[in-house]
Amino acid sequence: MQIVDLHEIAARQLAPLLEEEQACWLEELHWDYRPSSQLIRKFIDAQSLAGRAAIVDGQPAGYGFYVLDETKALIGGLYISPKYEHLRPAEQILSDMLGEMRGLPRVRRIEAQLMPFGGALDGAMVRENFRLYTRQFMILPLKEAQMAGTPVPEGLRLERWDDSHFESCARLIAQAYANHVDSEINDQYRTEAGATKFLKNIVILPGCGQFLPEASFVVRAEESSELTGAVLTSTVSMGVGHITQICVVPAFQGQRLGLRMMDAAIRALKSLRYHALTLTVTSQNAGAVKLYENLGFHVVKKFAAAVWEYRE
Repeated sequence: MQIVDLHEIAARQLAPLLEEEQACWLEELHWDYRPSSQLIRKFIDAQSLAGRAAIVDGQPAGYGFYVLDETKALIGGLYISPKYEHLRPAEQILSDMLGEMRGLPRVRRIEAQLMPFGGALDGAMVRENFRLYTRQFMILPLKEAQMAGTPVPEGLRLERWDDSHFESCARLIAQAYANHVDSEINDQYRTEAGATKFLKNIVILPGCGQFLPEASFVVRAEESSELTGAVLTSTVSMGVGHITQICVVPAFQGQRLGLRMMDAAIRALKSLRYHALTLTVTSQNAGAVKLYENLGFHVVKKFAAAVWEYRE
């Protein structure tokens, strides 16, 4: 087995692997991964994607890549063909990438949320001094949805998403995730500037499917432009939506706003003839997990969110 830099190969050499990966995303998660694969191919051919690939007898066995964001590195993907899992190429690719990332003077934090289609990398991550947080990928067949019909509390308004809500939504996210486990996993949640980057990735850029404003909603006080809650939805494949964000400002938590917003998103998707809705949630967030289970969601796959931080 040979581990090579992504800068040294062409996208066409990884084509069979990328197509196999796309099939896994669609079959297991109902997610059309083709747009992401097309971007990966484009960046590989432009020699602008950092990462590694494993080659066995001239054939691609796996690949991984990462991106840099100021003092943070994010492992954006690591896929190994099940045919080669016994050779443990994932651990070698991970080790090589981590060595490179940690050697960059400005990198002080590394985040990863890798979907395990072959073997999980939890053990390797722990050995590399990552903290792990269990997350769940859940799905709801919309015909099985347990609709709540819960009205918003008096004095609040439920509205469909509009781009004028962008700045207020960034403030909402930073407030909602203060001292929350998800802000340990994703440090963008900790500041308004970070939340703005996060929102751009899911609303403007195709970072998590195609944003679907028709099934995205906000809640605000009748006399205020500041948001008390938001649910954002995207399309990830034909007829399948994905909740990219749902949060409620702390002062309004416990008032079933999350349930009301999910109900609105589900009804909107049904009216658009969608047949399924997916989301991810941190297992430690027990209240959210219970909410989704009560709506009819069930777990498709569990995976680990991993965080490494530089220590003197």
